[in-house]
Amino acid sequence: MQDTKALKYIEKVLKNMPMDWLNLTTHRLDIYDENAAKTAFLDQFEVLFQQYNSEITALKKLPTAYDYIRLGHPLSCVLEWAIGNINGVNSENVISFSSKTMPVLAILRKNLLENKNTQILYTGELPAFFDVEILQKVYGYQFELKYIQDFSEITTFEGSRIFISQEGKIGAFNLDISIDFFVSMHADLGSVLLINGNQNKHYISDIQHVRRRESIAMTPANSRTALQLLIASAPLNIKCASAITKTSVLDSITRITGADTTPIVGSSGLSIQYAIMMGLIDDALEKHPGKNIKIIVPPNCYGGTNDQARRVAAALDNVEVVDLPVDGANDMVQSIDTILEKIAGENAVPYIIAEIPTNPRVEVPELLELKAVLNKVRRTASGETAIDPVFILDQTFCPNVLFLGAGEILSTIRAISYASGSKFPSGGKCTAGYCVGNRKAKTLMDKIATHLKICDNEATALQMEILAEQLPSMNQRIAAAYENTREFVTFIQATLPAAKINFVSPALAAAGFTPSVFSLDLPTNGASEAEHETQKRTLNYTLINLMISEIPNESKFCVSYGQLNGCYWTIPATSTQGTTKEGDKDYIVRASLSPNLDIELHKKVFMKFVNML
Repeated sequence: MQDTKALKYIEKVLKNMPMDWLNLTTHRLDIYDENAAKTAFLDQFEVLFQQYNSEITALKKLPTAYDYIRLGHPLSCVLEWAIGNINGVNSENVISFSSKTMPVLAILRKNLLENKNTQILYTGELPAFFDVEILQKVYGYQFELKYIQDFSEITTFEGSRIFISQEGKIGAFNLDISIDFFVSMHADLGSVLLINGNQNKHYISDIQHVRRRESIAMTPANSRTALQLLIASAPLNIKCASAITKTSVLDSITRITGADTTPIVGSSGLSIQYAIMMGLIDDALEKHPGKNIKIIVPPNCYGGTNDQARRVAAALDNVEVVDLPVDGANDMVQSIDTILEKIAGENAVPYIIAEIPTNPRVEVPELLELKAVLNKVRRTASGETAIDPVFILDQTFCPNVLFLGAGEILSTIRAISYASGSKFPSGGKCTAGYCVGNRKAKTLMDKIATHLKICDNEATALQMEILAEQLPSMNQRIAAAYENTREFVTFIQATLPAAKINFVSPALAAAGFTPSVFSLDLPTNGASEAEHETQKRTLNYTLINLMISEIPNESKFCVSYGQLNGCYWTIPATSTQGTTKEGDKDYIVRASLSPNLDIELHKKVFMKFVNML
């Protein structure tokens, strides 16, 4: 009876839900509490269910579910709640993925770190992309595979049991006590993982973290379809991306980047980055067996990049993260030169991840010097030619700058560029990201494509449609957003000259670096450095709260960038640098402007802030 009541309620919710649930990558940040992101949403959703209230006005008041589509969103939470309700388990034990592979890999990663055995049971056939050899050799995952026709064939096993089913009914699980994890894979929708038993509850946060850093949740559109399948008596038709759409997206990326290789499109920027990481590690194992791999990463770069690199290193004995100081008093070129000399002496394999411009300080290195350092031939301790680096460029802030094509700055070394699609490529409409390589990185691109497929982290059909629609206008939107940002920065410099602003110089802008994001170090007073810092942190929130309260339709407290409309404010230390070491965090204001906003109103409100000082 409870199942029927829940399904009928879900049917009403789907008819009345706010369209933001379906169309935004980030929902209701004005009532967002990071510490209670999913619990607050579902706690209040449960209250509405008990009241049988599915009115749109009530649904609109629900707080943010997680912080981003890759970690979760309202519709994925409703799906997990519904499946939990039907199966009599807590909703936190149900985790949906856009990928069909990643829930299995998340469990394998956890068991690798805990030195715990894993048995994977399946009926029918395993997915074609489930490459056992690569998962064991490159990812280091150890597991036993066993085909069964029914649960009666299960024998005693010391460790975790995963049962994989394909094409079954959404949300249907036979909670056999001897199975720890059920993974239900569904055509082009993704997968649903059910964690069985209290003894496995400690897996929940680690699996959610894999979804956050190496994959994404089932997308809003696919979550809605899954919910419709849950309540429908007949299956729905699931749309696949057309060949014309894919061609349009790849052609646009090639035109924008000028790269020589076929672009690769993933479900998010971090999905792409993970494929890059594992593809390069695969290449190193093949070409440089026995050698250590060094991932060189700025310690204060975007938290997802930083965290993911360290997570990869934690799971593999031959991989180590090396800090790359790039901001402030540190020079990226000098830091790279010093680090590459040391790694050459160790005869290790160097992979560099860097953002240009840097985040959040918006600095661009001397590019000719960078080219020279990356092209420099180095020697090992024994005098042999050292392994040349691969430069992995996070180009999210300036995806329009040409780095990789023939004759460009990074054309003479192995280089790969990638961008987060939730920013300028899609205008905030989806998370899909992409990467390209130069001619020297062609074989690496083949490896990256292989690992994107193994992780089943390719972009969905709808994501490809959104990119096909948005990419053609991307460069024009970048130019218009930059003009707004330059105007706002110039105004701040004139009205609050004591503030330190990190933004590109007019000379860099003329050279093509036209980001629409800047950071602001507000001036403070105090008898000590600690007092200065305390006052600055208070002022940061004062400014942001003023902007979003005075201009609620345009200014938002959000980490995003490259949106179609409005202005987004954040403090990197508490958002994008969430997993960064405390000493490397930046307690400053970061603002990103879109091509469409009321710039005069933003100036007026900022002037109001200045008058409060």
